[in-house]
Amino acid sequence: MGLFILRRLGVMLLTALCLTFIVFWLTNLYPNLEKLAKTQGNFRMSDEAVTSFLDKNGYLQPMPVKFGQWLGVLPGWTWEDPETGAVTGRCFASGTPEEERGSFCGVIQGDWGFSTVFKEDVGGIVATRLGLTGKLMFAVMLVMVPMALLIGVLAGMREGSVTDRTLSTFSIASTATPEYVSGVIFIAVFASSAVGLKWFKGSATSAMENATFENFTLPVITIALYGMGYIARMTRASMTEVMTAQYIRTARLKGVKFSDIVMKHALRNALIAPFTVIMLQFPWLLNGVVIVETLFNYKGFGWLLVQAAGNNDIELLLAVSVVSVAVVLVTQLISDIGYVYLNPRIRIA
Repeated sequence: MGLFILRRLGVMLLTALCLTFIVFWLTNLYPNLEKLAKTQGNFRMSDEAVTSFLDKNGYLQPMPVKFGQWLGVLPGWTWEDPETGAVTGRCFASGTPEEERGSFCGVIQGDWGFSTVFKEDVGGIVATRLGLTGKLMFAVMLVMVPMALLIGVLAGMREGSVTDRTLSTFSIASTATPEYVSGVIFIAVFASSAVGLKWFKGSATSAMENATFENFTLPVITIALYGMGYIARMTRASMTEVMTAQYIRTARLKGVKFSDIVMKHALRNALIAPFTVIMLQFPWLLNGVVIVETLFNYKGFGWLLVQAAGNNDIELLLAVSVVSVAVVLVTQLISDIGYVYLNPRIRIA
């Protein structure tokens, strides 16, 4: 198991490095840099002024050099004003004494850069928004996973029954309904005067500081319903396959109670496939809740991604992308390890 984990970690690091470089290359294409220069200056800047801005901020260096500086494995760029002689750089501001100037300041050193939109350090912004989305993800998983497993197990226990058809129809309907549709319906029914049931708040802005049942329920239910159907259908398919296995038939012929057959023999094997699907929900919840966060005005990680991309905030967009890649790779590693423990045949192989 130790060797397996080490191999997976090596592949993860290589994959993360490759994906990060691709994102870095795309965000540092000249049209994006030109737009950044005009956003920081003015949109009437001449080509010479744009080139001057990019040069003194280190954007015109070769791509591998810029990538190494951003990672923190190469010394940061420096630029000297030809008129005043003032020196500035990636790792220090103008006027910093020479003995206090740093040389390496990248992701490895914990410096994620400076946001051109929020005018703050990128690391602090990402940590704050990631914490907000983490709170939302935790609440969604608490609702979605138990309900989805329960629906899937109940539907798969007796294939073709009325319960199976009813729950399967519900699962398909919940998956087929986009979040923005169910979210708007929930707001109209439970949070507006259109129907009159003002049970909840249609905005989750206040939930960013103080989440309550009133302001946090609608976004949680909106996301949970969409993901619940997929997990339930996978659980139902897995449970149906297990219930037709030979050892289950043998247990029935021996007179074992149906509840014992389900709980002691079928359930563990039926949860192997859904476990992988459940782990894949974490990357989806991290970046796939953009619509829900926008709809309910909840400024989490998905909202931050939209702001970074829409405003061409290169440093922030890079940090968001790296975090997203890391979450995907870590959840895949946990999924692989969990699958090995749940399925002894994989362990022996």
